[in-house]
Amino acid sequence: MIRSSFATLAAVLVAVPFAPARALADPTPTGPPNKPTLTWAVQPANQQGPDGRRWIAHTLDPGQVVTERLAVRNFSNRAAVFALKAADGYLTDNGRFNMLPSDKASVDGGTWIQVQDKVNVGANETKVVPFTITVPRDAKPGDHPAGIAATVTATGGTVAVESRVGFRVMMRISGTVTAALTVDDLTATYRHSWNPFAAGSIRVRYTTRNDGSVAVTGTGRVATAELGGLTTSDARARVEQTLPGGSRQVDVRVAGVWGLAPLRTTVDLTPAVLDGDTSGAEIRPASAAVTVWTLPWPQLLLMAVFVAAVLGARTISRRRRQRLAQLLARARDEGRAEARDMSEKVS
Repeated sequence: MIRSSFATLAAVLVAVPFAPARALADPTPTGPPNKPTLTWAVQPANQQGPDGRRWIAHTLDPGQVVTERLAVRNFSNRAAVFALKAADGYLTDNGRFNMLPSDKASVDGGTWIQVQDKVNVGANETKVVPFTITVPRDAKPGDHPAGIAATVTATGGTVAVESRVGFRVMMRISGTVTAALTVDDLTATYRHSWNPFAAGSIRVRYTTRNDGSVAVTGTGRVATAELGGLTTSDARARVEQTLPGGSRQVDVRVAGVWGLAPLRTTVDLTPAVLDGDTSGAEIRPASAAVTVWTLPWPQLLLMAVFVAAVLGARTISRRRRQRLAQLLARARDEGRAEARDMSEKVS
């Protein structure tokens, strides 16, 4: 059984990720100013009403049929007609769960859910609606995420705005599942520390894609080797929850890198199955590498300054010795001249 690793869906506009599923602002802003605000919630339910679940999760066999229920709760002071819709689920770039908008056709789990088209819910009333999940006989093992929502469409002028509140329906089909990640578009950029006595860092960016059949996270290591592997700096890598077919952008900084000629950076990731029985799962780790050529410019600059200082000191010292030698030679010449003059005077 899939455990609670997913957040609650929420009220949104079309193609906007779900947020906490509770209240929604009036979807008919062009109506009369005194028109009551329409707010509602949709929750998993039993025959009596909401049953405390935040979403529905099942492990199912191919061909299995399951009956579930949802509760549409109208918190408004006016009755409303809600359209009930199911669609394939996915994760947005920021990791929030969403379901396909009405103008996009579902091809997977969203097509397995059958629910009545509409429900009329009175003011401050709750209606329980049954729906069925029918798994195709040829369904592949793994996760097939979907969402189900109660929708209201407001029209104002030439623009129609669809607002919906719902929750996710996670379906894992039994059988041998695959947890697989790939590393794509790997780049590395070295950043010097202009303090010559401090190491720089390397920024590693890549895209990790879930090529398996179940939702996974990923853990691993990003390592940068210098001097042919004589020194290595590393950092932990982590991939957030990713659904089958989904991808994540990862940005990792590896500190303590001196930038000594070629820097070979390797990314190694091991996927971990989210929820359910992982025994018998096929785990496929991911690995990729990239090489960046760089030079330790701050250290080379310091060395150049040091060499220039040494050469300058040697030049100054040599000139001083030359000048001293010239002074001594002049003093000797003057002494000899004075001695000759004295000798001539005596004679």
